[in-house]
Amino acid sequence: MTNVERLTTTVAVRTRMSRQKSHDTGIEVALRRLLHAAGLRYRIHRRPLKGVRREADLVFGPSRVAVFVDGCFWHGCADHATWPKNNAGFWRAKIETNRRRDADTDARLAEAGWLSIRVWEHETVETAAERVSAAVRERR
Repeated sequence: MTNVERLTTTVAVRTRMSRQKSHDTGIEVALRRLLHAAGLRYRIHRRPLKGVRREADLVFGPSRVAVFVDGCFWHGCADHATWPKNNAGFWRAKIETNRRRDADTDARLAEAGWLSIRVWEHETVETAAERVSAAVRERR
């Protein structure tokens, strides 16, 4: 691969990655629809804890349940994550940092009495909705 090809690949990858949605992804919207249809009400894209710059995709305030919809690539899913060959060190560090931040977020929420639920993008929406619904109803 020449330097020009490498540069073009880097620009192409950068462009593709910049187009990845971080909010309102397909599974996130589908999950919200099912939960709303089940009679559950929530806030979207909120910080469950004041002073902690971590935003949950769905927040059930009275029940103290925070739902995070995680992408397999960005959060390093054990089943579906892929490790890029180009700039491998950067991506490995990025994804491992995301994993550590996720674990830290879950721990902080637990300390404050919240339940953190992680939904992987590969999960069926129905299964995820059942898990979330059961947890919210149990904590009411």
